[in-house]
Amino acid sequence: MAGQARLIGIGFGNYVMAGRIIAIVTPESAPVKRKIQEARESGSLIDATCGRRTRAVIITDSGQVVLSSILSDTVAGRLNGKDAPPPGDGGD
Repeated sequence: MAGQARLIGIGFGNYVMAGRIIAIVTPESAPVKRKIQEARESGSLIDATCGRRTRAVIITDSGQVVLSSILSDTVAGRLNGKDAPPPGDGGD
């Protein structure tokens, strides 16, 4: 897969480049909630939840904060090549 960007499905047809992810965290702690609010205020928040509850917060090397409605363990599994969604998966 040299030269190709590997994409990780984060639900509802949304994807993140695997090589850009530096952290996958749960949204419950106060520091993560602060990070989400700071990203929202600075315009670097990407909400990929489609109106659902946030279950994972993905932080990229460019400072973008991505919200996902699938569990952080599921996202991490997909990043490690396990639990990949079937083609055409509309969400979790």
